[in-house]
Order: sequence, then structure tokens, then C-alpha cells
Amino acid sequence: MASKQQMEKMMERQNYRNLWHTDLMHAISADCPYCCFATFCAPCASYMLRKRALYNDMSRYVCCGGYMPCSGHCGESHCPAFCLGTEVCLCFSNSVASTRFMLQDEFSIQTTKCDNCIIGFMFCLQQVACIFSCIAMILGIEEIQEASQILSCLSDLVYCSACACMQTQHKVELDKRDGKFGSQPTMVVPPTQQMSRVDEPVPYGYPPSSHVQDYPAPSYPPPQAYPPSQAYRPPQAYPTPGYPPEAYPPQGYPPQAYPPHGYPTQVYPPQPSPPQTYPPQANPPLPAQPQADR
Repeated sequence: MASKQQMEKMMERQNYRNLWHTDLMHAISADCPYCCFATFCAPCASYMLRKRALYNDMSRYVCCGGYMPCSGHCGESHCPAFCLGTEVCLCFSNSVASTRFMLQDEFSIQTTKCDNCIIGFMFCLQQVACIFSCIAMILGIEEIQEASQILSCLSDLVYCSACACMQTQHKVELDKRDGKFGSQPTMVVPPTQQMSRVDEPVPYGYPPSSHVQDYPAPSYPPPQAYPPSQAYRPPQAYPTPGYPPEAYPPQGYPPQAYPPHGYPTQVYPPQPSPPQTYPPQANPPLPAQPQADR
């Protein structure tokens, strides 16, 4: 399970888009004194860089940065400083690689092709030197033994140089994070914000009133006199002559005889009809018809 997670993490690092502040080819020129220090005292440089990578909080320390199967099972929580010293002395290459992985995961930094070539060449040269040493030990030929020794010295020289450049690269990146280049750090804790009270004239966190310019600003041109003397021309007499007409309302309105004669034709309201007796009287009986003689 651990190896599967590590492989997935390595695949994720290929998708990182940020770059190191300096590559391995220019690490010496970026900080030559520290590169010399990392060459002659590599374990001390690895110890200090790992501590800086953890923001000087050793309670966060895990052996090999949590990238190895032994991570978290070495009693780091009881004595992290001693465990880190043991790691940089006995597992120096793992300590450098772990610090590198931590920085890459924190800042999403990818390794350039040039850096990959240098690191790959270092590993291949070490493998070739190991193979030649085994062949020289088996065959016992003096020429092969001398060649294996030359390859071993060359591989050690490349290894020490590459590790020193990598640690210098890590140190420059940490200096960039901590704002030692004169710019603001890339990751800082935001300041504490407080809500202002009603009785405070200026809310907390705002600049004092002395820094606030008056309104309008001094450079703002003062307004001219109102109304302007030239551009504005008041209208003439109001209302305009000829309005309203002299004879208003016009003659002939309304008609002289209004309402017209004969309107309405009947008296209004109409006279009510006389009421009838209630209940109405019964109809008079019909006259009796004579009956025929039987």
C-alpha cells in the first residue's frame, strides 16, 4: 500500500507547474559560500535545511519526511532532534531527497529536465562503478581494479557535487519562502482582523485620518461661479409673449342657452304611479247560466 501511494505521489509531481528559484547548473553561482559549506559539511547542512523546512517546529518531524516504510516507527515524537541527527548521518542521501520532496509538495515545484539528467547521471555512474568493483573482485585483474577505483572516485565526486548543489538549491528556495530576497514571503499567516465598534471614529486596521486626503483633492479644479457668466444664458420673460390668449376662454363657449331648450322632455324624476290596494280584490263572480229543463 505504501509503495502504491508513493508511486501516485511521484505521478502527481510530474504535473507540478512551478520551478525552482535556481536550477542545479546555477546553484553554485546563486550561493557559492553555502555550496562550499554543503560540500565539506553535508550532514550539518541537511540537518539545518530539514529543520527550516519544518518551520523550526520539530514536533512535525517524521523520519525521512514520511516517504519511507520506516517513517513514523522510529520514536521520532520522543526525541526528534536525535532522530534527525541519526537520519542525516546514516541515511544522508535519503535525508536530502526527503527534504527535496517536502519542498516540491509544499510549493508544487517540478524538477526540470536538466536537473533530472544530472541526478540520473549520478545514479548511473554509481551503478557502473559498483558493477566494475564486483567484476574486479571476481576476476582479480589489476587493470579492471584500477578502472573500478577510478570510476568509484568519479562517482563519489559527482555524488558530493550533486548533493551540495541540491542542498544549495533547497536553501535558496527556503530563503525565497522566508522573504530574504527583499520581497514578501509567498506563504504568510494573515494578520488578525477585528470588528470596529460604534464608538470608534475609525475602524480597526484602517489608516489614520492624517493619511486620508480631503475631498475634493487639491488637484481638483474648483467649480466656477453659478450660473456661468458666458455659457449659461437665462431665458427671456416667462411665460413667453402671446401665451395664454388674450380672450380666454374663447368667445362662443359655452353656448348661451345651456342646457338646450326642451331637454329633458319629461319631468325628472317621474311621478310615481298610484299604488293599488293590497291584497288585490277578487275578480267578480261570473253570472249564472240558465239550466235547461230536464
